[in-house]
Amino acid sequence: MKGRGSNSNIQGRFESLTRDTFDDGWDQSSDDPRKPLNTEVTEERVKSILSTNQSPDIPFRYSINPYRGCEHGCSYCFARPTHSFIDLSPGLDFESKLFAKINAAECLKREISKKRYVCSPISIGASTDPYQPIEKKYEITRSLIRVLSQARHPFNLVTKNALVERDIDLLTPLAERSLVKVYVSITTLNNRLAHRLEPRASAPLRRFETIKRLRDAGIPVGVMFAPVIPFLNDSELESLLSAASDSGASSAGYLLLRLPHEVRPLFFEWLDTHYPMKAKHVKARLRGMRDGQENDTQFERRFKGQGEFAKLLKQRFAVACRRYGFAKRTQELTSHLFDADLLNGQASLF
Repeated sequence: MKGRGSNSNIQGRFESLTRDTFDDGWDQSSDDPRKPLNTEVTEERVKSILSTNQSPDIPFRYSINPYRGCEHGCSYCFARPTHSFIDLSPGLDFESKLFAKINAAECLKREISKKRYVCSPISIGASTDPYQPIEKKYEITRSLIRVLSQARHPFNLVTKNALVERDIDLLTPLAERSLVKVYVSITTLNNRLAHRLEPRASAPLRRFETIKRLRDAGIPVGVMFAPVIPFLNDSELESLLSAASDSGASSAGYLLLRLPHEVRPLFFEWLDTHYPMKAKHVKARLRGMRDGQENDTQFERRFKGQGEFAKLLKQRFAVACRRYGFAKRTQELTSHLFDADLLNGQASLF
């Protein structure tokens, strides 16, 4: 499918009906795989916008996803199964049938104004990218930043889209108060591989330019080498971190490929289509890093894997971080400046 990461609309695990497609010879035009699939956006009003994290291996308490689904179409995206909860496919539906939470800023303002709310850095873009292409029209992420800025609330952004540069005017004054950090996710230096893996995300070189522009604006920025896929991009670890350091990234992290629920058959379908000669090796290596399984849900292990290859990857990453000057500990975001009363145009007396 042109411009898409998935090859099909796999059935969600909660659907009660099974559908099989076949060619009856009548509508041949709709079966043309070269025909672009249009993106459909549904505007929705949500009751809440803050998600609370209970996982011990995730370093944030709150997260916000301004959209459901993601137009970037990353074939490996661990968030794809979330579309199953709304009776849509984690495949092509996830990247073409999107939902924009148009009242997100209103909800955020209400939720962080509650008396029992305890301020803690919020991660924007934990599941779907806050700067995916439809953000250019809806500006939901920008509206969220305005609310957080007004209340002096700390947050971080995770993206693989250069559109984040649009909001430098809002982020720079926040960075001066240690209220924001941006993480740019980069999977590969290979444009051909990137186009297949992440068909609608910014090109790798463009993301390095984004890191430089954020750095030049005084905004702390880190790079995420994610996901690491054995035999596809693991050999690029050192060169990618070197390029990120040259661009101005101050910290780095990496995550191993995860294949929860419907992601496993979707990614393997993608792998068999684009890299059939490597597919067997990739699957075998993943099982070797997951104790014989193709996915591991255990905390701490799920992001890094285990076994000899996982240990070697960890050692390589540590050496590269020392070589390219990435800090072991990054500057912490500050929470003591938060004041919910500022959202109502009045400052706190205490």
